[in-house]
Amino acid sequence: MPESPLPDLNDLSLPDLWEELSRTGLVRRLIELARDEDLGETGDVTASVTRRDAENGNDAISADLVLREAGVVAGLAVGPLVCEVFSERLAHPARFEPVASDGDAVGAGTVVARLIGPRASVVTIERTILNLVGRLSGVATRTAEFVREIEGTGARILDTRKTTPGMRVLEKYAVRCGGGMCHRIGLFDAVLIKDNHVSGLDLDEFAVRIEISVREAADLRRDKEIRFVQIEVDTPQQLERALAIEPGLIDIVLLDNFTCEQLSAAVRIRSQHSSCLLLEASGGVRLETVRAIAETGVERISVGGLTHHAVSLDVGLDVPDAEQRRRGPDDLG
Repeated sequence: MPESPLPDLNDLSLPDLWEELSRTGLVRRLIELARDEDLGETGDVTASVTRRDAENGNDAISADLVLREAGVVAGLAVGPLVCEVFSERLAHPARFEPVASDGDAVGAGTVVARLIGPRASVVTIERTILNLVGRLSGVATRTAEFVREIEGTGARILDTRKTTPGMRVLEKYAVRCGGGMCHRIGLFDAVLIKDNHVSGLDLDEFAVRIEISVREAADLRRDKEIRFVQIEVDTPQQLERALAIEPGLIDIVLLDNFTCEQLSAAVRIRSQHSSCLLLEASGGVRLETVRAIAETGVERISVGGLTHHAVSLDVGLDVPDAEQRRRGPDDLG
């Protein structure tokens, strides 16, 4: 296959993936929006009327970020950025210190991070961090369930673009934390010719249109930052036509809503052509069905439910009790 100027996201370590996904500034913009929708023009009025003596450090606290149910941690990487963005509206900044690592599987009651700083700043920041870590840990935990279900098959679980608007790069990062793989980030970084792009064409017209399109995509990949070229097929006949196209123009064929029998047949057909094409199953994949799909021999399984069916994990912030307060801020870890 032609090399892409963009890195394969799935070859990157989690820290490198975080850097790659956050470098666009989309995460900062999301956090700025979260900050502004919470603080409005006035700021945290409750914190302002309950604040104590922050100037001399007498109100410094170290609060534990606790995962209240078992799961896979995701979103700790965003904590320092939340503190940085909120500090633009706070008199005294707080800092975020991870205790666990993104991708860790932990039990209920595990302290995964700490928020340290003046109480007023900590309570102002806490909800945004809890929302993000809870949501992303939910995505990571659900992904890990799918990954465990197909262990030993050789298939890989991938996300889709069925993400929460504005949170895509974070949710895709969470999928990687759960052991899944990233598909394209958006419409800009890969070509995926789907049924709606070529609807209304008969089989011959489909074959012609696809070949023209993937040749144009090859030129696009040479000139721009495109990760891969993929086409979707709805029938075994369309797959046959795709396999007849010059090798190297298509990287992946998406087999949409194929039965397990059809998927197995597609793998055999692909093998008979000695094609290096990867096959990806998609459409209505559930935890109960994913193992059977993986056992057909497809290399990839994309699951929209990793993100749009994920339930946030319960994450809380435990503030010091009276004994901790008596010990004072110097004893806070």
